[in-house]
Amino acid sequence: MKLAFIIDQLDSIKIDKDTSYALICEAIARNHQTSVLYQHDIALINHIVTGFARVLSLTNPSASDGNWYKISDISATPLCEFDAVLMRKDPPFDMEYVYSTYLLELAEAQGAWVINSPNSVRDYNEKLAITKFPQFVTPTLVTSQAHLIREFLSIYQDIILKPLDGMGGTNVFRVHLEDYNISVILEMLTHYGTRTIMVQRFIPEIAQGDKRILLIAGKAVPFALARIPKLGETRGNLAAGGTGKTQSLSAHDKEIVESLGPELAKKGLMLVGLDVIGDYLTEINVTSPTGMQEITQQTGFNVAAMMLDAIEESFELRNTKITNI
Repeated sequence: MKLAFIIDQLDSIKIDKDTSYALICEAIARNHQTSVLYQHDIALINHIVTGFARVLSLTNPSASDGNWYKISDISATPLCEFDAVLMRKDPPFDMEYVYSTYLLELAEAQGAWVINSPNSVRDYNEKLAITKFPQFVTPTLVTSQAHLIREFLSIYQDIILKPLDGMGGTNVFRVHLEDYNISVILEMLTHYGTRTIMVQRFIPEIAQGDKRILLIAGKAVPFALARIPKLGETRGNLAAGGTGKTQSLSAHDKEIVESLGPELAKKGLMLVGLDVIGDYLTEINVTSPTGMQEITQQTGFNVAAMMLDAIEESFELRNTKITNI
């Protein structure tokens, strides 16, 4: 297969943690031609969505100094000429990201197969998407109005506030009823009532970890990565200093997976990261879910191989359908 990965700058990749790196290595190990391009390398030229791509090969896969790869000269290639295009650009999900999804959606109309579906990536805001499944969600408020947030705080007394476009725990605040900083926090997060945020009842089970459950083609990886907050923190995100510890899925985790997995797969969301604290679904990550390497390193289960298996199986099914038309 000819695979194209849309990723962040190669030199920024941490090869001992990065999920895209694990997928690239697995693809190359299977002798798939693997190309990389950056978000700004996608363009519409003469009505064809084109990528300025570089074929990537591994030179020293374990090198920590950035010398782990070699790339070819840039080649302008219509995205529809790749067998699959994997959109792995990290947030922020800003307007440039939105413009990329528009171009990738047009590429789909021209015959490209994009993972994850650009239309569904737009529709499934990683914070708001949980509201599609209220049976699994802690009490939640979405608003820009300070008085509504204060009313919510008076009811639940211990709450979490977060922006709708953040990642890695950025600008996530825990607020108690007696907190003297509530006014300035609300002013900052809502931009004086002009920006919508999410407010949730605090879930004390965060002390046992913020579980990342990976779904691949609707099926769960058999281990979750519980990201345990460091002392004095309420955020389990690895980027915020949390420690990742793998664990088997609980019965309730499996109930969430069975409910969400098939629906997300139907939407073209092949790789999804569900975040679960205690028994509550807190996020549905669809842009560039991570956690593969940590799970593989701690359990021996090759998550990247499961993903490449799913891509190859889906590719065969797509080709079979096209042949039978």
